[in-house]
This record gives sequence, structure tokens and C-alpha cells, in this order.
Amino acid sequence: MCAKISTLPAEDIRKAIIDNLKLRERDLCEKLGISEAELVAANIDHGVTPITPDLDKLFPVFERFGEVMALTRNASAVHEKKGVYTNYHSGKFAAMTLGKDIDMRMFPARWVYAFAVEKNTDEGIRRSFQIFDKHGDSVHKVHIGINKHEQLFKEVTNELVFKNFNLDIEPFTKEPLIEVTDEVKKTLVEQWSQMTDTHQYVNIIRKLGLTRLQAVHHGEKFSYQLKQDAITALLNKLAGTDIPIMCFVGSRGCIQIHSGPINTVKPMGPWINVLDPKFNLHLRTDHIKEIWAVKKPTDKGHVNSIEAYDHDGELIAQFFGKRIEGMDENPKWRAGVLEIIEESNKVRGN
Repeated sequence: MCAKISTLPAEDIRKAIIDNLKLRERDLCEKLGISEAELVAANIDHGVTPITPDLDKLFPVFERFGEVMALTRNASAVHEKKGVYTNYHSGKFAAMTLGKDIDMRMFPARWVYAFAVEKNTDEGIRRSFQIFDKHGDSVHKVHIGINKHEQLFKEVTNELVFKNFNLDIEPFTKEPLIEVTDEVKKTLVEQWSQMTDTHQYVNIIRKLGLTRLQAVHHGEKFSYQLKQDAITALLNKLAGTDIPIMCFVGSRGCIQIHSGPINTVKPMGPWINVLDPKFNLHLRTDHIKEIWAVKKPTDKGHVNSIEAYDHDGELIAQFFGKRIEGMDENPKWRAGVLEIIEESNKVRGN
């Protein structure tokens, strides 16, 4: 998700959009060497209006539209949930929306550019709100639907309009990895083994200066590398069962969560897809470099996740068994994870 600085005039970008109608927007950005925010901003006054990125103003507006589709993505996975934005909790550094279907964790400092978008399609006018970070990469999108809520969309766009808008994209640079010394490895495992809550994990690795991938590489008995098709195997194993899961996909500024069982799983080219009425997941299996099973101790037992990482070492998606906070995890989920670990060990000849 490395955005570039564009020197293309807006009219040239608009022409490229018209000349490449069948190309996905993300692929067009790659072709043009621009960020997605620049692609959207090129249509300001042509169906696009800059709006405030202030979460405290956006989320009450999102709720007014009733059922919509929430979309959060990274370079390798797209997470789509249909539902209503409810139960919003403000926060300076982290905010949450805890609706029955739309469940998200947001990092307000990374919500930098926002737009209300009306786009003409063969099916009608598609309306959405789209938010981007300072690098011009997508943080979150709210799809209102086609030919829906014309008047309400116009009203709230006027309420949220950002009059002194200026797009100033910053190039993304990845921080160098620290050297993982024997002392760091020892401290990591010691603190990992003393966890009483899964949320402590992020603080442990952050204080040590480690990435998630570095941590699982040195997690010893708490992490197990799986075979390359483990995510596909997991989704196929879960499809049509009553085992509720939690699927996390994040951008730099937002983590979106599905909770519940899944039913329809289909491969399409390099993608493995969950295609359920209220939840869609689209995951590029060819982007996956490593998959890990990760165990986190809690005061009620341990919790297992399966995590996919891309070729840059970035987390693509995480899968947990759904559980009630403060209780042990679902034994059916745990048994499934153990089975996938055993299958991976057989492939490696362990």
C-alpha cells in the first residue's frame, strides 16, 4: 500500500478513468502511479465533495442511513459487512463502533482525507463515503447503495463539507526492523507466557520494538508456522458449520471484524472468497508468504488465532474462534486449529 506522489493534472486523471472503465480503481492507481485518494480527488466538483474526516461527526451521520455496507481493506484482503453503524465510542487515540454487524476499531489520527462520492454506473448512481490516510491509501469506505438516499446524502454532504480542502500526499516509508537479540527473544517469551488477556500482546511486542511477524518467528511454543494453503483449508473446514469465528482485516487506520459462522466459500483465480449475505471476504492467496497459528494465554485458558502475512511482512488477516470476553474459547475452534497444525507438521515431516 505504498502511495506515490502524483504530478498528473486532475483532468488527465479523469480522462484515464473514462478510458479504463473496466479496470479496478486500485489497479488504475497502480497504472497511473498515483494514490487512491488522488484518483478520487480528481473528481472534486464532478460528483466528489471533500468532507471532514472527524470521526465524531462522521459516525452519527453513517448511522442515519440505516443498513449500508462497511468496507475495510489492505493490499491483500477486502472485508465487507452489511449492517447499521451503532454504538459508537469516541476516543482521541482509538475509537470503536460496536454494532451487531458492523464492529470496528478506528485510529482517528490516520483518518486524514474524506470524500462524499456519487458515481454514475450502468446500474445507477452509486453513493459512498470514502476515507484515506495521509499517504492516500484507503482507510475505510461506507457504501450507501445504488440509487438510494439521494436527499439524505445531499443533506449530510452539505453538513460535513470541508471548505478549505488541500490534498498533500506523503510518501510511505517503512521503518527498519530491529535486530532480535537473544535478550529480546528471552524477554518476549517470558512476557508472552505471563499474559492474562489477549490485548496485552500488542503492548508487549510494541515495547520490544518488534513487528507481529518478528514476534511469531520467535514465539517458541506459542507460535507454529503452517502450510501455505492453511487459510483456504481453514475457510473450507468452517464453511457450513455452526462454529462462530472472528475475522479481522485492517487498514492502517481501521480494523473491521466479522463475528459469526460462515457458509459459502469459493475460489476465484488467486482469490479465496467468503460470499455470505451480510459478510464478504476477498483474500489474495498469492499475496500470502507465511501463515502462523498463534497461542495467547489468558486467565481463562489460551486463545488460538490463525494469521496470514504478506511478502512485506504485513498482517493480511487474522482468524479467531468467537468467544465471550472472560471465557475460554470454543473447543470446536480449538480442535480445528490443532488439526490444521498437525496437517502442517505432516507436510514438513515433523
